[in-house]
Amino acid sequence: MRISMKNFKYWFLGAMFLLTVFVWYAVYAETRDGLSVAFLDIGQGDAIFIEAPNGNQILLDAGPNNAVLRELSKIMPFYDHSIDMIIESHPDKDHIAGFVEVARRYDIGLAMEPGARSNSAVYRELNKVIAEKKIPKILARRGMRINMGDGARIDILLPDRDVSGVDTNTASIVAKLVYGNTSFMLTGDSPKKMEKYLVSLGGPPAGGLKSDVLKVGHHGSRTSTSDIFLSAVSPEYAIISAGAGNRYGHPHKETIDLLNKFEISILSTINLGTIRMKSDGEEIKVDK
Repeated sequence: MRISMKNFKYWFLGAMFLLTVFVWYAVYAETRDGLSVAFLDIGQGDAIFIEAPNGNQILLDAGPNNAVLRELSKIMPFYDHSIDMIIESHPDKDHIAGFVEVARRYDIGLAMEPGARSNSAVYRELNKVIAEKKIPKILARRGMRINMGDGARIDILLPDRDVSGVDTNTASIVAKLVYGNTSFMLTGDSPKKMEKYLVSLGGPPAGGLKSDVLKVGHHGSRTSTSDIFLSAVSPEYAIISAGAGNRYGHPHKETIDLLNKFEISILSTINLGTIRMKSDGEEIKVDK
């Protein structure tokens, strides 16, 4: 088929026009209405994507493998190749392995970790990539506040000291995400002894530990989620991030029974896949 230069020019201009329309449609279609929190379906592990009303983004944990890339591609616009901050709750593989490729493929503004030590290959590789990409790194400590903008913030509750010689689960970052009158308690794999310690310390200056949503500790293991902690947090929703048929038997029956006793609505990535929640500052809704 022969196409004259004149016709080619029209075809080219038409294609460019359609491309421009498509790009701007994608931009305007990306409506931000309040705070968005997605508990990603990455199998047996944790990965939580947080987007503030102004578009600032934080990825808290990244799961055991590259499944996080698939899930991020579903919730981030195709043209968005940056994440403002990544947070490693603790250095276990099921929480940080996915960060290796995330750090390679996205522009990361800042990395935060508790400071727990690990000799695992994946932890060494992640630190290598962070160093190569020259991503600034800070240690999480109680009292820190991450202002995401437009009224969204994350208060660090634990750790409250040097945890370089502490068991990795015990060293987990525990944080409270707040937007308006709504809040999320994010616990990593923090065990019951740390939950009880946190109750004795109390929460951040405003609101205490009370939260609308609890990310259940350690994937619903019986080693987390104590009754005293549930009483203090008193959530409406409990999120369990775990993989179907996992070898640990998560979530454990004891945890489910306790959540049911407290009449808390349980949402699990095993049954629902990625769980998206939105807050307008007054109410949290589960995105269907």
